Amino acid sequence: MTSIPMPEEGELATKPALDETNYLKAGYGLKSWLLTQDHKRIAIMYMIGIGIAFLLGGLFALAVRLELWTPTKTIVEAETYNKLFTLHGAIMTFLVLVPSIPAIIGNFVLPMMLGAKDVAFPKLNLLSFYLWLLGAIGFVVVLFAGDLDTGWTFYAPYSIRTQTAVALAATGAFILGFSSILTGLNFMVTIHKMRAKGMGWFRMPLLLWGLYATSVIQIVATPVIGITVGMLFLEKLFHIGFFDPNLGGDPVLFEHFFWFYSHPVVYVMILPAMGVISEIITAMSRRHIFGYRFIAFSSIAIALFGFLVWGHHMFVSGQSSLMSTIFSLLTFSVSIPSAIKVFNWLATMYKGSISLAPPMLYAMGFLFLFGIGGLTGLFLGTLSTDVHLHDTYFIVAHFHYTMMGSALIGLIGGLFFYWPKIFGKMYSNLLGTISFVLVFLGFNLTFIPQFLMGSMGMPRRYYNYPPEFQAYHQWSTVGSFVLALGLFTALWCFLHSLFWGEKAPDNPWGAVTLDWKTSSPPHHHNFDVVPPVTDPYDMDDVYWDEESKSFISRSQQAALEELAANASGTQEKNS
Repeated sequence: MTSIPMPEEGELATKPALDETNYLKAGYGLKSWLLTQDHKRIAIMYMIGIGIAFLLGGLFALAVRLELWTPTKTIVEAETYNKLFTLHGAIMTFLVLVPSIPAIIGNFVLPMMLGAKDVAFPKLNLLSFYLWLLGAIGFVVVLFAGDLDTGWTFYAPYSIRTQTAVALAATGAFILGFSSILTGLNFMVTIHKMRAKGMGWFRMPLLLWGLYATSVIQIVATPVIGITVGMLFLEKLFHIGFFDPNLGGDPVLFEHFFWFYSHPVVYVMILPAMGVISEIITAMSRRHIFGYRFIAFSSIAIALFGFLVWGHHMFVSGQSSLMSTIFSLLTFSVSIPSAIKVFNWLATMYKGSISLAPPMLYAMGFLFLFGIGGLTGLFLGTLSTDVHLHDTYFIVAHFHYTMMGSALIGLIGGLFFYWPKIFGKMYSNLLGTISFVLVFLGFNLTFIPQFLMGSMGMPRRYYNYPPEFQAYHQWSTVGSFVLALGLFTALWCFLHSLFWGEKAPDNPWGAVTLDWKTSSPPHHHNFDVVPPVTDPYDMDDVYWDEESKSFISRSQQAALEELAANASGTQEKNS
Protein backbone atom coordinates (compact mmCIF):
# COMPACT_ATOMS: atom_id res chain seq x y z
CA MET A 1 0.00 0.00 0.00
CA THR A 2 1.08 3.59 -0.65
CA SER A 3 1.90 5.35 2.62
CA ILE A 4 -0.01 8.51 3.48
CA PRO A 5 2.26 11.34 4.62
CA MET A 6 1.43 12.65 8.11
CA PRO A 7 1.14 16.39 8.77
CA GLU A 8 3.78 18.25 10.72
CA GLU A 9 3.07 19.06 14.37
CA GLY A 10 0.72 22.03 14.62
CA GLU A 11 -0.14 21.79 10.95
CA LEU A 12 -3.33 19.76 11.39
CA ALA A 13 -5.51 22.70 12.30
CA THR A 14 -4.50 24.80 9.33
CA LYS A 15 -3.88 22.37 6.50
CA PRO A 16 -5.48 18.98 5.80
CA ALA A 17 -3.22 16.01 5.27
CA LEU A 18 -2.34 15.08 1.73
CA ASP A 19 -3.92 11.88 0.47
CA GLU A 20 -1.92 10.03 -2.17
CA THR A 21 -4.80 7.58 -2.63
CA ASN A 22 -6.98 10.36 -4.10
CA TYR A 23 -5.54 12.61 -6.80
CA LEU A 24 -8.03 15.35 -5.88
CA LYS A 25 -6.49 15.53 -2.39
CA ALA A 26 -2.87 14.89 -3.31
CA GLY A 27 -2.20 18.63 -3.16
CA TYR A 28 -4.04 21.68 -1.84
CA GLY A 29 -4.17 25.27 -2.92
CA LEU A 30 -4.39 26.96 -6.30
CA LYS A 31 -0.67 26.55 -6.96
CA SER A 32 -0.92 22.76 -6.68
CA TRP A 33 -3.41 22.84 -9.54
CA LEU A 34 -1.86 25.51 -11.76
CA LEU A 35 1.57 23.84 -11.68
CA THR A 36 0.43 20.23 -11.58
CA GLN A 37 1.93 17.61 -13.87
CA ASP A 38 -0.76 15.04 -13.03
CA HIS A 39 -2.60 14.18 -16.24
CA LYS A 40 -5.86 13.82 -14.29
CA ARG A 41 -5.71 17.32 -12.83
CA ILE A 42 -4.77 18.76 -16.22
CA ALA A 43 -7.87 17.06 -17.63
CA ILE A 44 -9.99 18.78 -14.96
CA MET A 45 -8.50 22.17 -15.87
CA TYR A 46 -9.28 21.51 -19.53
CA MET A 47 -12.83 20.57 -18.52
CA ILE A 48 -13.33 23.89 -16.75
CA GLY A 49 -11.76 25.96 -19.55
CA ILE A 50 -13.57 24.20 -22.38
CA GLY A 51 -16.81 24.37 -20.40
CA ILE A 52 -16.52 28.16 -20.13
CA ALA A 53 -15.73 28.44 -23.85
CA PHE A 54 -18.72 26.21 -24.64
CA LEU A 55 -21.00 28.43 -22.56
CA LEU A 56 -19.76 31.52 -24.40
CA GLY A 57 -20.15 29.93 -27.83
CA GLY A 58 -23.60 28.64 -26.90
CA LEU A 59 -24.77 32.10 -25.85
CA PHE A 60 -23.69 33.46 -29.25
CA ALA A 61 -25.68 30.66 -30.92
CA LEU A 62 -28.83 31.53 -28.96
CA ALA A 63 -28.39 35.19 -29.91
CA VAL A 64 -28.17 34.20 -33.60
CA ARG A 65 -31.32 32.09 -33.32
CA LEU A 66 -33.20 34.92 -31.58
CA GLU A 67 -32.21 37.34 -34.33
CA LEU A 68 -33.59 34.97 -36.97
CA TRP A 69 -37.01 34.82 -35.28
CA THR A 70 -38.27 37.39 -37.81
CA PRO A 71 -37.30 37.93 -41.48
CA THR A 72 -35.83 41.37 -40.71
CA LYS A 73 -34.16 42.94 -37.68
CA THR A 74 -35.20 41.37 -34.36
CA ILE A 75 -32.61 42.26 -31.72
CA VAL A 76 -29.32 43.29 -33.42
CA GLU A 77 -28.03 45.04 -36.54
CA ALA A 78 -26.62 43.16 -39.52
CA GLU A 79 -22.99 43.91 -38.60
CA THR A 80 -23.48 42.54 -35.09
CA TYR A 81 -25.21 39.47 -36.51
CA ASN A 82 -22.14 38.75 -38.67
CA LYS A 83 -19.93 38.97 -35.59
CA LEU A 84 -22.22 36.72 -33.55
CA PHE A 85 -22.22 33.79 -35.95
CA THR A 86 -18.48 34.20 -36.60
CA LEU A 87 -17.59 34.07 -32.91
CA HIS A 88 -20.01 31.18 -32.36
CA GLY A 89 -18.38 29.13 -35.11
CA ALA A 90 -14.78 30.02 -34.24
CA ILE A 91 -15.14 29.40 -30.49
CA MET A 92 -17.10 26.18 -30.85
CA THR A 93 -14.75 24.76 -33.48
CA PHE A 94 -11.29 25.79 -32.29
CA LEU A 95 -11.81 26.08 -28.52
CA VAL A 96 -14.40 23.38 -27.86
CA LEU A 97 -14.91 20.63 -30.44
CA VAL A 98 -11.30 20.14 -31.57
CA PRO A 99 -9.70 19.76 -28.11
CA SER A 100 -12.68 18.53 -26.06
CA ILE A 101 -12.55 14.71 -25.92
CA PRO A 102 -8.75 14.29 -26.30
CA ALA A 103 -8.03 17.02 -23.75
CA ILE A 104 -10.62 16.01 -21.16
CA ILE A 105 -11.40 12.31 -21.44
CA GLY A 106 -8.23 11.36 -23.32
CA ASN A 107 -5.96 13.12 -20.85
CA PHE A 108 -7.72 11.50 -17.91
CA VAL A 109 -8.03 7.88 -19.02
CA LEU A 110 -5.28 7.27 -21.60
CA PRO A 111 -2.42 6.59 -19.13
CA MET A 112 -4.68 4.49 -16.90
CA MET A 113 -5.90 2.44 -19.87
CA LEU A 114 -2.25 1.71 -20.66
CA GLY A 115 -1.38 0.87 -17.06
CA ALA A 116 0.95 3.89 -16.89
CA LYS A 117 1.46 6.44 -14.12
CA ASP A 118 1.20 9.43 -16.45
CA VAL A 119 1.70 10.52 -20.05
CA ALA A 120 5.17 10.32 -21.55
CA PHE A 121 5.84 14.07 -21.17
CA PRO A 122 3.95 15.49 -18.16
CA LYS A 123 5.51 18.96 -18.42
CA LEU A 124 4.66 19.12 -22.12
CA ASN A 125 1.10 18.17 -21.19
CA LEU A 126 0.87 21.15 -18.85
CA LEU A 127 2.42 23.40 -21.50
CA SER A 128 -0.24 22.22 -23.98
CA PHE A 129 -2.95 23.34 -21.58
CA TYR A 130 -1.43 26.80 -21.14
CA LEU A 131 -1.01 27.18 -24.89
CA TRP A 132 -4.70 26.34 -25.27
CA LEU A 133 -5.50 28.89 -22.56
CA LEU A 134 -3.36 31.55 -24.27
CA GLY A 135 -5.07 30.92 -27.62
CA ALA A 136 -8.47 31.04 -25.92
CA ILE A 137 -7.59 34.38 -24.33
CA GLY A 138 -6.77 35.64 -27.83
CA PHE A 139 -10.30 34.85 -28.97
CA VAL A 140 -11.81 36.41 -25.84
CA VAL A 141 -9.81 39.61 -26.40
CA VAL A 142 -11.31 39.71 -29.90
CA LEU A 143 -14.67 40.42 -28.21
CA PHE A 144 -13.27 43.72 -26.93
CA ALA A 145 -10.99 44.63 -29.83
CA GLY A 146 -13.22 45.18 -32.83
CA ASP A 147 -14.87 41.75 -32.96
CA LEU A 148 -14.69 39.39 -35.94
CA ASP A 149 -17.06 39.16 -38.91
CA THR A 150 -15.42 36.84 -41.47
CA GLY A 151 -17.17 33.61 -40.59
CA TRP A 152 -15.22 30.86 -38.82
CA THR A 153 -13.48 29.94 -42.10
CA PHE A 154 -11.64 33.32 -42.40
CA TYR A 155 -12.01 33.21 -46.20
CA ALA A 156 -9.73 35.54 -48.16
CA PRO A 157 -9.79 38.16 -49.58
CA TYR A 158 -12.48 39.52 -47.23
CA SER A 159 -10.53 38.49 -44.12
CA ILE A 160 -7.59 40.54 -45.42
CA ARG A 161 -9.63 43.66 -46.16
CA THR A 162 -11.99 43.77 -43.15
CA GLN A 163 -11.11 46.13 -40.31
CA THR A 164 -12.12 43.65 -37.61
CA ALA A 165 -9.64 41.78 -35.39
CA VAL A 166 -8.61 39.10 -37.89
CA ALA A 167 -4.90 39.35 -37.03
CA LEU A 168 -5.59 38.80 -33.33
CA ALA A 169 -7.88 35.83 -34.03
CA ALA A 170 -5.31 34.36 -36.43
CA THR A 171 -2.67 34.65 -33.71
CA GLY A 172 -4.97 32.84 -31.28
CA ALA A 173 -5.60 30.06 -33.81
CA PHE A 174 -1.85 29.77 -34.46
CA ILE A 175 -1.15 29.27 -30.74
CA LEU A 176 -3.98 26.75 -30.42
CA GLY A 177 -2.33 24.77 -33.21
CA PHE A 178 0.80 24.27 -31.10
CA SER A 179 -1.34 22.97 -28.23
CA SER A 180 -2.97 20.46 -30.59
CA ILE A 181 0.34 19.27 -32.06
CA LEU A 182 1.99 18.81 -28.66
CA THR A 183 -1.00 16.90 -27.30
CA GLY A 184 -1.00 14.58 -30.31
CA LEU A 185 2.75 14.00 -30.00
CA ASN A 186 2.43 13.28 -26.28
CA PHE A 187 -0.38 10.78 -26.76
CA MET A 188 1.37 8.99 -29.62
CA VAL A 189 4.62 8.54 -27.68
CA THR A 190 2.71 7.43 -24.58
CA ILE A 191 0.83 4.74 -26.53
CA HIS A 192 4.03 3.52 -28.18
CA LYS A 193 6.29 3.50 -25.14
CA MET A 194 4.24 3.16 -21.97
CA ARG A 195 1.89 0.22 -22.47
CA ALA A 196 1.82 -2.20 -19.55
CA LYS A 197 3.57 -5.55 -19.85
CA GLY A 198 1.43 -7.89 -21.92
CA MET A 199 -0.53 -5.13 -23.66
CA GLY A 200 0.03 -5.59 -27.38
CA TRP A 201 -1.61 -3.39 -29.98
CA PHE A 202 -4.64 -5.64 -30.15
CA ARG A 203 -5.14 -5.65 -26.41
CA MET A 204 -5.54 -1.89 -26.33
CA PRO A 205 -9.02 -0.46 -25.68
CA LEU A 206 -10.62 0.96 -28.82
CA LEU A 207 -10.65 4.46 -27.34
CA LEU A 208 -6.85 4.35 -27.54
CA TRP A 209 -7.03 3.44 -31.23
CA GLY A 210 -9.26 6.46 -31.77
CA LEU A 211 -6.90 8.74 -29.86
CA TYR A 212 -3.91 7.34 -31.73
CA ALA A 213 -5.53 8.01 -35.12
CA THR A 214 -6.48 11.47 -33.88
CA SER A 215 -2.87 12.13 -32.87
CA VAL A 216 -1.69 11.31 -36.40
CA ILE A 217 -4.08 13.92 -37.80
CA GLN A 218 -3.08 16.53 -35.23
CA ILE A 219 0.62 16.11 -35.98
CA VAL A 220 0.30 16.02 -39.78
CA ALA A 221 -2.56 18.43 -40.52
CA THR A 222 -2.23 21.15 -37.89
CA PRO A 223 1.04 22.63 -39.26
CA VAL A 224 -0.82 23.35 -42.51
CA ILE A 225 -3.38 25.59 -40.83
CA GLY A 226 -0.55 27.18 -38.83
CA ILE A 227 1.25 28.10 -42.05
CA THR A 228 -2.03 29.31 -43.57
CA VAL A 229 -2.98 31.67 -40.74
CA GLY A 230 0.64 32.83 -40.65
CA MET A 231 0.44 33.75 -44.34
CA LEU A 232 -2.91 35.45 -43.71
CA PHE A 233 -1.35 37.42 -40.84
CA LEU A 234 1.60 38.53 -43.00
CA GLU A 235 -0.63 39.50 -45.90
CA LYS A 236 -2.93 41.54 -43.69
CA LEU A 237 -0.10 43.41 -41.96
CA PHE A 238 2.51 43.69 -44.73
CA HIS A 239 0.39 43.36 -47.91
CA ILE A 240 2.28 40.36 -49.26
CA GLY A 241 0.22 38.86 -52.08
CA PHE A 242 -0.66 35.31 -51.09
CA PHE A 243 -4.46 35.27 -51.32
CA ASP A 244 -5.69 38.73 -52.38
CA PRO A 245 -6.07 39.03 -56.20
CA ASN A 246 -5.37 42.77 -55.97
CA LEU A 247 -1.90 41.86 -54.69
CA GLY A 248 -1.36 39.02 -57.15
CA GLY A 249 -2.63 36.31 -54.80
CA ASP A 250 -5.15 33.49 -55.30
CA PRO A 251 -8.14 33.21 -52.90
CA VAL A 252 -8.78 29.61 -54.00
CA LEU A 253 -5.31 28.71 -52.69
CA PHE A 254 -6.52 29.76 -49.23
CA GLU A 255 -9.50 27.41 -49.60
CA HIS A 256 -7.22 24.50 -50.51
CA PHE A 257 -4.94 25.14 -47.53
CA PHE A 258 -7.83 25.71 -45.14
CA TRP A 259 -9.80 22.61 -46.09
CA PHE A 260 -6.73 20.38 -46.29
CA TYR A 261 -6.58 20.96 -42.55
CA SER A 262 -10.24 21.48 -41.75
CA HIS A 263 -11.61 18.29 -43.22
CA PRO A 264 -9.16 16.02 -41.37
CA VAL A 265 -9.88 18.03 -38.24
CA VAL A 266 -13.49 16.86 -38.52
CA TYR A 267 -12.10 13.45 -37.59
CA VAL A 268 -10.10 14.96 -34.73
CA MET A 269 -13.54 15.72 -33.33
CA ILE A 270 -15.25 12.45 -34.33
CA LEU A 271 -12.65 9.69 -33.87
CA PRO A 272 -12.25 10.19 -30.10
CA ALA A 273 -16.05 10.27 -29.80
CA MET A 274 -16.21 6.97 -31.69
CA GLY A 275 -13.70 5.52 -29.26
CA VAL A 276 -15.80 6.65 -26.30
CA ILE A 277 -18.91 5.11 -27.89
CA SER A 278 -17.08 1.79 -28.31
CA GLU A 279 -16.27 1.75 -24.58
CA ILE A 280 -19.81 2.68 -23.54
CA ILE A 281 -21.63 0.22 -25.81
CA THR A 282 -19.60 -2.83 -24.84
CA ALA A 283 -19.84 -2.08 -21.09
CA MET A 284 -23.54 -1.20 -21.16
CA SER A 285 -24.46 -4.16 -23.39
CA ARG A 286 -22.47 -6.64 -21.27
CA ARG A 287 -21.04 -8.15 -24.43
CA HIS A 288 -17.59 -8.43 -25.98
CA ILE A 289 -17.13 -5.85 -28.71
CA PHE A 290 -18.01 -7.27 -32.11
CA GLY A 291 -15.28 -6.99 -34.76
CA TYR A 292 -12.52 -5.49 -32.61
CA ARG A 293 -9.90 -5.43 -35.37
CA PHE A 294 -12.32 -3.99 -37.91
CA ILE A 295 -13.15 -1.11 -35.57
CA ALA A 296 -9.47 -0.55 -34.75
CA PHE A 297 -8.32 -0.50 -38.37
CA SER A 298 -11.31 1.58 -39.45
CA SER A 299 -10.07 4.35 -37.12
CA ILE A 300 -6.74 4.38 -38.95
CA ALA A 301 -8.51 4.21 -42.33
CA ILE A 302 -10.72 7.19 -41.47
CA ALA A 303 -7.66 9.21 -40.45
CA LEU A 304 -5.91 8.42 -43.75
CA PHE A 305 -8.97 8.95 -45.97
CA GLY A 306 -9.61 12.25 -44.20
CA PHE A 307 -6.57 13.75 -45.94
CA LEU A 308 -7.88 12.88 -49.41
CA VAL A 309 -11.32 14.49 -49.55
CA TRP A 310 -10.86 18.21 -48.80
CA GLY A 311 -11.86 19.15 -52.35
CA HIS A 312 -15.51 18.23 -51.79
CA HIS A 313 -15.84 21.57 -49.97
CA MET A 314 -14.86 23.30 -53.21
CA PHE A 315 -17.10 21.82 -55.92
CA VAL A 316 -18.33 25.32 -56.85
CA SER A 317 -14.92 27.02 -56.58
CA GLY A 318 -14.00 26.53 -60.23
CA GLN A 319 -11.83 23.41 -59.87
CA SER A 320 -11.79 21.06 -62.86
CA SER A 321 -14.57 18.54 -63.47
CA LEU A 322 -12.05 15.69 -63.27
CA MET A 323 -10.81 16.85 -59.87
CA SER A 324 -14.37 17.24 -58.60
CA THR A 325 -15.25 13.73 -59.79
CA ILE A 326 -12.22 12.23 -58.04
CA PHE A 327 -13.00 14.05 -54.79
CA SER A 328 -16.63 12.90 -55.02
CA LEU A 329 -15.58 9.25 -55.36
CA LEU A 330 -13.12 9.57 -52.48
CA THR A 331 -15.84 11.15 -50.35
CA PHE A 332 -18.06 8.12 -50.83
CA SER A 333 -15.18 5.80 -49.96
CA VAL A 334 -14.60 7.45 -46.56
CA SER A 335 -18.09 6.39 -45.52
CA ILE A 336 -17.07 2.71 -45.64
CA PRO A 337 -14.94 2.60 -42.44
CA SER A 338 -17.56 4.71 -40.65
CA ALA A 339 -20.27 2.24 -41.68
CA ILE A 340 -18.09 -0.63 -40.43
CA LYS A 341 -18.03 0.97 -36.99
CA VAL A 342 -21.79 1.48 -36.87
CA PHE A 343 -22.44 -2.10 -38.00
CA ASN A 344 -20.12 -3.50 -35.33
CA TRP A 345 -21.65 -1.35 -32.60
CA LEU A 346 -25.14 -2.55 -33.51
CA ALA A 347 -23.89 -6.15 -33.66
CA THR A 348 -22.39 -5.71 -30.17
CA MET A 349 -25.74 -4.51 -28.84
CA TYR A 350 -27.63 -7.37 -30.52
CA LYS A 351 -28.89 -9.79 -27.84
CA GLY A 352 -26.92 -7.88 -25.22
CA SER A 353 -28.15 -7.19 -21.70
CA ILE A 354 -28.48 -3.46 -22.32
CA SER A 355 -28.56 -1.03 -19.41
CA LEU A 356 -30.35 2.19 -20.38
CA ALA A 357 -28.30 4.36 -18.06
CA PRO A 358 -27.49 7.92 -19.25
CA PRO A 359 -24.17 6.94 -20.93
CA MET A 360 -25.94 4.33 -23.06
CA LEU A 361 -28.76 6.72 -23.94
CA TYR A 362 -26.22 9.23 -25.23
CA ALA A 363 -24.40 6.45 -27.11
CA MET A 364 -27.62 5.42 -28.86
CA GLY A 365 -28.36 9.08 -29.57
CA PHE A 366 -24.90 9.30 -31.13
CA LEU A 367 -25.71 6.40 -33.47
CA PHE A 368 -28.90 8.09 -34.66
CA LEU A 369 -27.47 11.59 -35.07
CA PHE A 370 -24.22 10.40 -36.64
CA GLY A 371 -26.26 8.26 -39.03
CA ILE A 372 -28.24 11.29 -40.20
CA GLY A 373 -25.07 13.36 -40.47
CA GLY A 374 -23.38 10.68 -42.55
CA LEU A 375 -26.34 10.02 -44.85
CA THR A 376 -26.91 13.71 -45.56
CA GLY A 377 -23.20 13.96 -46.35
CA LEU A 378 -23.79 11.68 -49.32
CA PHE A 379 -25.99 14.36 -50.90
CA LEU A 380 -23.19 16.88 -50.45
CA GLY A 381 -20.60 14.49 -51.87
CA THR A 382 -22.67 14.11 -55.04
CA LEU A 383 -21.77 16.75 -57.62
CA SER A 384 -25.26 17.31 -59.02
CA THR A 385 -26.93 17.88 -55.64
CA ASP A 386 -24.07 19.74 -53.98
CA VAL A 387 -24.31 22.55 -56.53
CA HIS A 388 -27.87 23.17 -55.34
CA LEU A 389 -27.23 22.65 -51.62
CA HIS A 390 -23.86 24.43 -51.33
CA ASP A 391 -23.88 27.35 -48.87
CA THR A 392 -27.47 26.70 -47.81
CA TYR A 393 -28.90 25.77 -44.43
CA PHE A 394 -28.60 22.13 -45.50
CA ILE A 395 -24.85 22.53 -44.97
CA VAL A 396 -25.41 24.08 -41.54
CA ALA A 397 -27.65 21.20 -40.45
CA HIS A 398 -25.32 18.52 -41.86
CA PHE A 399 -22.33 20.12 -40.14
CA HIS A 400 -24.08 20.22 -36.78
CA TYR A 401 -25.34 16.64 -37.03
CA THR A 402 -21.80 15.54 -37.81
CA MET A 403 -19.99 17.76 -35.32
CA MET A 404 -22.32 18.48 -32.44
CA GLY A 405 -24.44 15.36 -32.91
CA SER A 406 -21.30 13.25 -32.85
CA ALA A 407 -18.42 14.98 -31.07
CA LEU A 408 -20.46 16.85 -28.46
CA ILE A 409 -22.92 14.02 -27.79
CA GLY A 410 -19.92 11.68 -27.51
CA LEU A 411 -18.31 14.07 -25.03
CA ILE A 412 -21.43 14.31 -22.85
CA GLY A 413 -21.95 10.54 -22.99
CA GLY A 414 -18.29 10.06 -22.09
CA LEU A 415 -18.59 12.42 -19.13
CA PHE A 416 -21.62 10.49 -17.85
CA PHE A 417 -19.64 7.26 -18.30
CA TYR A 418 -16.39 8.39 -16.66
CA TRP A 419 -17.84 10.81 -14.08
CA PRO A 420 -17.86 8.21 -11.26
CA LYS A 421 -14.20 7.47 -12.00
CA ILE A 422 -13.18 11.13 -12.29
CA PHE A 423 -14.80 12.44 -9.11
CA GLY A 424 -15.78 9.30 -7.20
CA LYS A 425 -19.43 10.39 -7.07
CA MET A 426 -22.57 8.92 -8.62
CA TYR A 427 -25.15 11.17 -10.25
CA SER A 428 -28.94 11.04 -10.51
CA ASN A 429 -29.97 8.68 -13.32
CA LEU A 430 -33.27 10.56 -13.54
CA LEU A 431 -31.58 13.92 -14.15
CA GLY A 432 -29.22 12.29 -16.66
CA THR A 433 -32.12 10.73 -18.54
CA ILE A 434 -34.07 14.01 -18.59
CA SER A 435 -31.01 15.80 -19.95
CA PHE A 436 -30.70 13.26 -22.76
CA VAL A 437 -34.37 13.55 -23.74
CA LEU A 438 -34.19 17.36 -23.84
CA VAL A 439 -30.87 17.39 -25.72
CA PHE A 440 -32.04 14.82 -28.27
CA LEU A 441 -35.43 16.43 -28.93
CA GLY A 442 -34.03 19.97 -28.89
CA PHE A 443 -31.20 19.08 -31.25
CA ASN A 444 -33.50 17.51 -33.84
CA LEU A 445 -36.06 20.31 -33.50
CA THR A 446 -33.27 22.82 -34.15
CA PHE A 447 -31.70 21.27 -37.22
CA ILE A 448 -34.33 19.24 -39.09
CA PRO A 449 -36.09 22.50 -40.13
CA GLN A 450 -32.72 23.67 -41.43
CA PHE A 451 -32.46 20.62 -43.69
CA LEU A 452 -35.86 21.54 -45.10
CA MET A 453 -34.94 25.21 -45.55
CA GLY A 454 -31.67 24.32 -47.22
CA SER A 455 -33.28 21.90 -49.66
CA MET A 456 -35.58 24.77 -50.67
CA GLY A 457 -32.63 27.07 -51.28
CA MET A 458 -32.41 29.16 -48.09
CA PRO A 459 -28.81 30.49 -47.99
CA ARG A 460 -26.76 30.23 -44.81
CA ARG A 461 -25.56 33.28 -42.85
CA TYR A 462 -28.23 35.64 -44.25
CA TYR A 463 -29.45 38.40 -41.93
CA ASN A 464 -32.72 38.94 -43.81
CA TYR A 465 -34.68 36.13 -45.42
CA PRO A 466 -37.96 35.62 -47.36
CA PRO A 467 -41.07 35.44 -45.12
CA GLU A 468 -41.94 31.91 -46.33
CA PHE A 469 -39.00 30.60 -44.26
CA GLN A 470 -40.08 32.27 -41.00
CA ALA A 471 -41.93 29.26 -39.56
CA TYR A 472 -38.88 27.03 -40.13
CA HIS A 473 -36.62 29.54 -38.41
CA GLN A 474 -38.98 29.86 -35.48
CA TRP A 475 -39.15 26.08 -34.97
CA SER A 476 -35.37 26.03 -35.13
CA THR A 477 -35.13 28.79 -32.53
CA VAL A 478 -37.53 27.01 -30.17
CA GLY A 479 -35.47 23.84 -30.59
CA SER A 480 -32.25 25.68 -29.73
CA PHE A 481 -33.67 26.76 -26.37
CA VAL A 482 -34.90 23.23 -25.63
CA LEU A 483 -31.38 22.02 -26.45
CA ALA A 484 -29.88 24.65 -24.13
CA LEU A 485 -32.25 23.54 -21.36
CA GLY A 486 -31.07 19.95 -21.83
CA LEU A 487 -27.42 20.97 -21.63
CA PHE A 488 -28.03 22.98 -18.45
CA THR A 489 -29.87 19.96 -17.01
CA ALA A 490 -26.78 17.83 -17.68
CA LEU A 491 -24.63 20.50 -16.01
CA TRP A 492 -26.92 20.56 -12.97
CA CYS A 493 -26.81 16.75 -12.85
CA PHE A 494 -23.01 16.85 -12.64
CA LEU A 495 -22.90 19.67 -10.08
CA HIS A 496 -25.58 17.97 -7.98
CA SER A 497 -23.49 14.80 -7.89
CA LEU A 498 -20.40 16.69 -6.68
CA PHE A 499 -22.19 18.07 -3.64
CA TRP A 500 -24.89 15.51 -2.91
CA GLY A 501 -24.03 12.41 -4.93
CA GLU A 502 -23.41 9.04 -3.33
CA LYS A 503 -19.89 7.64 -3.24
CA ALA A 504 -19.16 5.81 -6.48
CA PRO A 505 -17.90 2.22 -6.49
CA ASP A 506 -14.65 1.53 -8.29
CA ASN A 507 -16.44 -0.08 -11.26
CA PRO A 508 -20.17 0.71 -11.47
CA TRP A 509 -20.54 -0.27 -15.16
CA GLY A 510 -18.74 -3.60 -15.35
CA ALA A 511 -16.09 -2.36 -17.78
CA VAL A 512 -12.95 -4.48 -18.13
CA THR A 513 -10.28 -1.97 -19.22
CA LEU A 514 -7.47 -1.12 -16.77
CA ASP A 515 -8.83 2.34 -15.92
CA TRP A 516 -11.74 0.64 -14.13
CA LYS A 517 -9.36 -1.47 -12.02
CA THR A 518 -8.19 1.42 -9.88
CA SER A 519 -10.05 3.31 -7.18
CA SER A 520 -12.68 5.99 -7.77
CA PRO A 521 -11.29 8.63 -7.80
CA PRO A 522 -7.90 7.20 -8.79
CA HIS A 523 -4.66 7.29 -6.82
CA HIS A 524 -2.25 10.15 -7.48
CA HIS A 525 -0.06 7.70 -9.44
CA ASN A 526 -3.07 5.76 -10.78
CA PHE A 527 -2.12 2.31 -9.44
CA ASP A 528 -0.41 0.83 -6.41
CA VAL A 529 0.09 -2.32 -8.46
CA VAL A 530 -0.65 -2.42 -12.19
CA PRO A 531 -3.43 -4.99 -12.75
CA PRO A 532 -2.80 -7.94 -15.08
CA VAL A 533 -3.52 -7.16 -18.73
CA THR A 534 -6.40 -9.17 -20.19
CA ASP A 535 -8.70 -8.87 -23.18
CA PRO A 536 -10.17 -5.36 -22.63
CA TYR A 537 -13.67 -6.58 -23.50
CA ASP A 538 -13.78 -10.00 -21.82
CA MET A 539 -16.99 -9.64 -19.84
CA ASP A 540 -16.39 -12.97 -18.11
CA ASP A 541 -13.52 -11.33 -16.22
CA VAL A 542 -15.87 -9.26 -14.04
CA TYR A 543 -18.69 -10.17 -11.69
CA TRP A 544 -21.07 -8.15 -9.53
CA ASP A 545 -20.24 -8.02 -5.84
CA GLU A 546 -23.31 -7.16 -3.78
CA GLU A 547 -21.33 -6.22 -0.70
CA SER A 548 -19.23 -3.52 -2.38
CA LYS A 549 -21.96 -2.65 -4.92
CA SER A 550 -19.31 -2.83 -7.62
CA PHE A 551 -18.06 -5.09 -10.37
CA ILE A 552 -14.92 -7.02 -9.38
CA SER A 553 -12.23 -8.22 -11.78
CA ARG A 554 -11.45 -11.91 -11.34
CA SER A 555 -7.97 -11.58 -12.87
CA GLN A 556 -7.09 -8.62 -10.66
CA GLN A 557 -8.43 -10.38 -7.57
CA ALA A 558 -6.37 -13.49 -8.35
CA ALA A 559 -3.24 -11.38 -8.93
CA LEU A 560 -3.70 -9.55 -5.60
CA GLU A 561 -4.23 -12.84 -3.76
CA GLU A 562 -1.08 -14.25 -5.32
CA LEU A 563 0.84 -11.09 -4.39
CA ALA A 564 -0.41 -11.30 -0.79
CA ALA A 565 0.51 -14.99 -0.59
CA ASN A 566 4.02 -14.28 -1.89
CA ALA A 567 4.44 -11.43 0.59
CA SER A 568 3.24 -13.65 3.43
CA GLY A 569 5.62 -16.43 2.39
CA THR A 570 8.53 -14.01 2.24
CA GLN A 571 7.68 -12.66 5.69
CA GLU A 572 7.54 -16.17 7.18
CA LYS A 573 10.86 -17.07 5.59
CA ASN A 574 12.52 -13.94 7.01
CA SER A 575 11.12 -14.61 10.47
